[in-house]
Amino acid sequence: MKILVDGDACPVRELTETTAKRHELAVMYFINDSHIVRSEYSKIIMVSSGRDVADFEIIKHACAGDIIITNDYGLAAMALAKRTYVLSFSGMLYDESNIDSLLMQRHIGMKERRSGNYTKGPKKRTKQDDSNFEAALNLLIEKCKGGS
Repeated sequence: MKILVDGDACPVRELTETTAKRHELAVMYFINDSHIVRSEYSKIIMVSSGRDVADFEIIKHACAGDIIITNDYGLAAMALAKRTYVLSFSGMLYDESNIDSLLMQRHIGMKERRSGNYTKGPKKRTKQDDSNFEAALNLLIEKCKGGS
C-alpha cells in the first residue's frame, strides 16, 4: 500500500507526509511542471502541464488497495474503478455510495458556469478541516492494514 497525492494546490502535504512516516508508507506526489515541491521523504513525480495529465499519471501508478488523496471527482471515479481508496483534502472518503452524486453536482456546476452563472468558490480552509483529514487518513490506513 502506498499513498498517491494529487499534489497541485494540495493543502494537506505536510499532514499526509507526517501520517505516512508514522505508518511507514511510501508517498508519491504528482505535480505539474508549473509547481515546485520538495520532499526528503516522498517521491515527487513531475508531469507536463495540461488538462488531466497528472490524473492519468496517478491512475497509471495506482494499484488496488492504495490510497489516493484528491479533491478531483473525475480522478476519484477513475481511482475507485481501480479498487483504490480515495480521500478528499477535507477527509471525506469517496466511494460508490457518493461518487455519482458528486459527479452530477460537478456537471451541473459546469453547465451553470457555461451559462454565465458563477457561484462562490470553496470556503476558507480551517484547522478543523486539517483535523478531519488527519483523523480520516489515520482511520483509513488502520482499516487497510487490518484487512477490513
